[in-house]
Amino acid sequence: MDKKVKVGIVGLGLIGASLLKILSEKKNYEIYCVSFSSSEKALSYCKFAGRDLEILKDCDIVFVCSSIEKTPEILQKLDNILPKETLVADVCSVKSHLIEKKFRYNFILSHPMAGSHESGFEASRKNLFEGSKWLIGKNNALLEKIIKETGAMPILFDMNKHDIYCAQISHLPAILSILFFDIVQDNAKQIASSGFRDFTRLAMTSPRLSLDMLKNNFENIEQIFNLLSKKFNDLKNYSDDEKIKLFSAIAQKRANMYDSCGKNIFKI
Repeated sequence: MDKKVKVGIVGLGLIGASLLKILSEKKNYEIYCVSFSSSEKALSYCKFAGRDLEILKDCDIVFVCSSIEKTPEILQKLDNILPKETLVADVCSVKSHLIEKKFRYNFILSHPMAGSHESGFEASRKNLFEGSKWLIGKNNALLEKIIKETGAMPILFDMNKHDIYCAQISHLPAILSILFFDIVQDNAKQIASSGFRDFTRLAMTSPRLSLDMLKNNFENIEQIFNLLSKKFNDLKNYSDDEKIKLFSAIAQKRANMYDSCGKNIFKI
């Protein structure tokens, strides 16, 4: 019998718990979970779960799925526990506070491009990563194998560009959704339909996650917001024909971005 790969998961929110639920059904993994809030729930999916990072000391790979704010602290604590051959990957949506970090163990920046406005163990699901991209800072056979087993596609990515891109496709949309919902009058909300519903879905993002994104990626979010403001102000200088041409081009590009299952098929 082949030796099972020992996988550690720190943090059992949406990402960590989804990873747990997926890998617990694979016979080639032995899973160890660390969580202050959900370790008891994890025992329904694995044999080893607790609140002490020491239980991860013999793992082959550890996924740190803690919040943006807590991840650096967790990574530093693991540096005193894990041997140098252990592979560790984070899942943070901000990398600026991690990209220069050095540890004794083999650390790889990673980010699954999958998620939800929902959060916590209860929101996790086995198909969360299905068909999504999972960004990795460097190639590694074990990490890529596990990513593929979640249904995601590992993509080698320049993490120096990560935060500015995430500000554009994730962080600013979430903050705009929150603020826009807040400024719309309640009387208007009473007659709102699907357009308002879809545009403000991200207003339900975890408040803690929203704060972490804003605090840790503020400059990039602000840069993209200023670009959006300029784009909006420039519209008044466009003729109607120019506006129609612009709107049509954008609508066509957006229409071709996703397939019928909602998978991103955008090509440059």
